[in-house]
Amino acid sequence: MPVRYAVEAGVATITLNRPNAANSLDVATKEALRDAVVAAAGDVSVRCVLLTGTGDKAFCAGQDLREHVAALRDRPLEEVWSTVPEHYIPIAQGLATMPKPVVAAVNGVAAGAGAALAFACDFRVLADTAGFNLAFTAIGLSCDTGTSWTLPRLVGHARAVDLLMRPRTIAAEEAERIGLATSVVPAADLAREAGALARELAAGPTVAYAAVREALAYATHSSLGEALEFEGAMMRRCGATADHANAVAAFVAKRRPEFEGR
Repeated sequence: MPVRYAVEAGVATITLNRPNAANSLDVATKEALRDAVVAAAGDVSVRCVLLTGTGDKAFCAGQDLREHVAALRDRPLEEVWSTVPEHYIPIAQGLATMPKPVVAAVNGVAAGAGAALAFACDFRVLADTAGFNLAFTAIGLSCDTGTSWTLPRLVGHARAVDLLMRPRTIAAEEAERIGLATSVVPAADLAREAGALARELAAGPTVAYAAVREALAYATHSSLGEALEFEGAMMRRCGATADHANAVAAFVAKRRPEFEGR
């Protein structure tokens, strides 16, 4: 199967599983990935999502170009590019907006749409052998899969222009320095470190995490006054949860809070 999906202890792990094709995205993989993201987003038992790839060479090389070349040759253009609304948009939007945190465990190169998948996540834990390449213009295309929205928010507008118009491989150390990576760990430790982060988040205040995601997204296109009002709405939502009441009681009692995600 091109995508593996498993849920354990509140963490849904989505694994791109085409190691012999650099975990690239053919139609079957895009459909399976979209369905896995939708399933994780809608499952209330899932409190964190971990996205990774199989193998130690590639997280995801982006669009499967062999399939794409054949499609350009054999199919009408409107059918070729229907993959954007059918696959890439719902995948990117699902990762970026689901009401729970998302961690990318980047086990190898992430190129084009593969890099964009990682950028749509809240946390990017990179193996020290991994890297990013915004390869879109190298094949005569504009950026997609939400990169125009996520990349400038990670590295700033000017650097995003440079990385997109002059694509190159950004090694893990540089990725961490410029804000593309949350952390870099030895490749042998990636699964353990990313899994520990995902379990930590899954044990946290899920509703509050979702509210933080919403507030940050809202503030990017709002005035300060609007952002303050939206923050107030998010505070009221979180303030009505059992997690908030229990955490306040735990603070007063000087004990560690336990969150149930509600």
